Amino acid sequence: MSLYIEQIEQLVLLQRLDTEAQELEKSLRDMPEQLAGLKGKFVGLERQMGQVRERINLLEEQKSRIEHEIEEDSAKVKRSKNKLMMVENTKEYHAMMREMDTLEKMNRIREEERVSLLEELAEQNEQAAGLAERIAELRSEIDAQEDGLKADMAAKEKRLAELRKQKAKACECIPDPIMDRFEFIRGRLDNPIVVSVTDAICNGCHIRIPPQIFIEIQKGEQILSCPNCQRIIYWDNHFRASKDGDQDGRPRAAVEEAD
Repeated sequence: MSLYIEQIEQLVLLQRLDTEAQELEKSLRDMPEQLAGLKGKFVGLERQMGQVRERINLLEEQKSRIEHEIEEDSAKVKRSKNKLMMVENTKEYHAMMREMDTLEKMNRIREEERVSLLEELAEQNEQAAGLAERIAELRSEIDAQEDGLKADMAAKEKRLAELRKQKAKACECIPDPIMDRFEFIRGRLDNPIVVSVTDAICNGCHIRIPPQIFIEIQKGEQILSCPNCQRIIYWDNHFRASKDGDQDGRPRAAVEEAD
């Protein structure tokens, strides 16, 4: 295998390793963020639950106060009815009747208020039950993610370490100027960085390369870049040939060179 073919293959391998490493690094960044998002949602639900419970406590206090007032006024009405039998004149009779009428009217208003409170209490208790169910489900989801997160992150960190070793090995046969060009392009363009050329068309930007550059790339003597997108390019026929090889495992390019 010629040095040129070997370098191109290592660049393609480096690109593949680089892509996988970038995806793993992104995943490692995203995983804690997803968990943080769930925890933020959990805190929000607990805050909402606190507000609902606070409202329930307030309604319970109002309900107790109204029930106490109803009970007190009912007792007053009862006592007034007992006294009614002992009045000695019409003036006292009408005064007591007006007092009882006022108390009974107040109690009817309080009873209506009590019914409204009970209805709202039922709604708030139903909301609290729903929130409690969602909080429990979210807690289970967070626990499950926390359990799996450490194992997943450890596995991905291990794979990243393997990729870094493979990348270092792939870089060994690539000259520094070409590696500098690879890093320069990677910092400015999305993958792929190393692309094939088919029928003089760059498979990165899909634009025809100049004839002279196409002639040079077919020679397989130097690593070139597409003049339009700047990606590192290679003739796809060379690369396919390197895989075909001859009966001794040599690539077609190497065989032709030897001949």
